[in-house]
Amino acid sequence: MKLGSTNFLRIVVVVIGVAVLALCIFALPAIASEAAEGQTFLYPILIGMYAAAIPFYVALYQALKLLSFIDKEEAFSDSSVKSLRTIKFSAATISVLYMLVMPFFYIVGERDDAPGVIAIGLVITFASLVIAVFAAVLQKLLKSAIEIKSENDLTV
Repeated sequence: MKLGSTNFLRIVVVVIGVAVLALCIFALPAIASEAAEGQTFLYPILIGMYAAAIPFYVALYQALKLLSFIDKEEAFSDSSVKSLRTIKFSAATISVLYMLVMPFFYIVGERDDAPGVIAIGLVITFASLVIAVFAAVLQKLLKSAIEIKSENDLTV
């Protein structure tokens, strides 16, 4: 893979990370100030969102590591498999956290008569679940490719 395409992917990962950081710094405290006005059922949602930020940044870091392995032409290595496994567990953790918070999304949606709030929670839950499944499939494929490569290296 050319260095330019991995640099583009790195930029995309950094932009996503900065956007989520801005959300955590600016948008979530604004929501918290609204929760301080009497809607205490928003606190579990905020705690879940801040808690989900931790595995999100772990996954972003692993994605950057994976891109560096690709640049070093070490894409078919055990380190890449470990990075994919960490991404898989991080995405699954985000999905579980949002599943735990979904009842509070429902309460907010019912109370404010805004079904879009419930949809946001569902989209985040299922998107992270899809990423976890995709990372698991890539992890299995990469493991089998490494095994085939090592068998071929032994026969030659």
